[in-house]
Amino acid sequence: ADSACKNRPLDLVFIIDSSRSVRPEEFEKVKIFLSEMIDTLDVGERTTRVAVLNYASTVKVEFPLRTYFDKASMKEAVSRIEPLSAGTMTGLAIQTAMDEVFTEEMGTRPATFNIPKVVIVVTDGRPQDQVQDVAASAQAAGIEIYAVGVDRADMQSLRIMASEPLDEHVFYVETYGVIEKLTSKFRETFCAANACALGSHDCEQVCVSNGGSYLCDCYEGYALNPDKRTCSAVDACAPGRHECDQICVSNNGSYVCECYEGYTLNPDKKTCSAMDACAPGRHDCAQVCLSNDGSYSCGCFEGYTLNPDKKTCSAVDMCAPGRHDCEQVCVRDDLFYTCDCYQGYTLNPDKKTCSRAITSSLVTTEESCKCEAIAALQDSVTSRLEALSTK
Repeated sequence: ADSACKNRPLDLVFIIDSSRSVRPEEFEKVKIFLSEMIDTLDVGERTTRVAVLNYASTVKVEFPLRTYFDKASMKEAVSRIEPLSAGTMTGLAIQTAMDEVFTEEMGTRPATFNIPKVVIVVTDGRPQDQVQDVAASAQAAGIEIYAVGVDRADMQSLRIMASEPLDEHVFYVETYGVIEKLTSKFRETFCAANACALGSHDCEQVCVSNGGSYLCDCYEGYALNPDKRTCSAVDACAPGRHECDQICVSNNGSYVCECYEGYTLNPDKKTCSAMDACAPGRHDCAQVCLSNDGSYSCGCFEGYTLNPDKKTCSAVDMCAPGRHDCEQVCVRDDLFYTCDCYQGYTLNPDKKTCSRAITSSLVTTEESCKCEAIAALQDSVTSRLEALSTK
């Protein structure tokens, strides 16, 4: 009794692995370890209460926190525990501890008593179920988890289920034959005057030992509240606290950077570059895309006009009033036009204006005589040229 913890009482639950890989003689070593641990504790109804869960593929509550309050009865109950064999459902075992042991009906003291809730898991294998989420839920519920690995135990799984800091909550021994040496380590932990190690502090996030007392601190991205116990997320997006080029998005005490529409985040995750909004596949313009500082607007080819949807285009009526320069008639030809004239007029060489056509076919006597004289002169000249050519 002189070696028992006289400090803060605990609600302590041992979860022991009795799967097929744990040989009978090894399981006996685990029971001896439990008995020696009980000897180091200040066991009692008003001091430290102890429960034991035995697990393999199934989970068995060997005895809850409310059953034994003296060491002799508790150690006698431990000696009667039999292995279950088969699988290693560590997650199920922790969940069972939460659901069936850490309840006031089963002997857990009310939260107002501020009694630390502690679990010690002893295993030699790898969990065959999802232990990470269950362990996280247990810790969120205020349960402190110590993980003891033996021989073939998977260290990564031990670290996943254990509470922070890991170097104070994860233990490993080579064989069950030397597991008893952990008794002194747990005695140092549970009997220390260190309030942070005991779990007897009321810090929301980080406990910092300070001689015989302690101070509270917060994780990065959080600030200690005026009550010196709880923490609040810092507004990481306050001016001067971030490195974002355009938009800062606060994220649980930290932040991520984003960009305005039309910009894309660079590989440095801080600065932004304007996107080529007119790159193929990035716009919905029917004909012409006009890039405009990360955004875009639509346009149309010559002869087309932008529709009200600001995306598609329609052919313009080139012969609409005011759109052509024909003097008389405009003839539309797809996207172009040609000019024509009314009956009795002919198109001038400028292809735009018209002149009245000569419609009379009558020839005057004077014009007839002129024509005959010209013909006679042509005949005379032709005859003379032929005469000269024969000489």
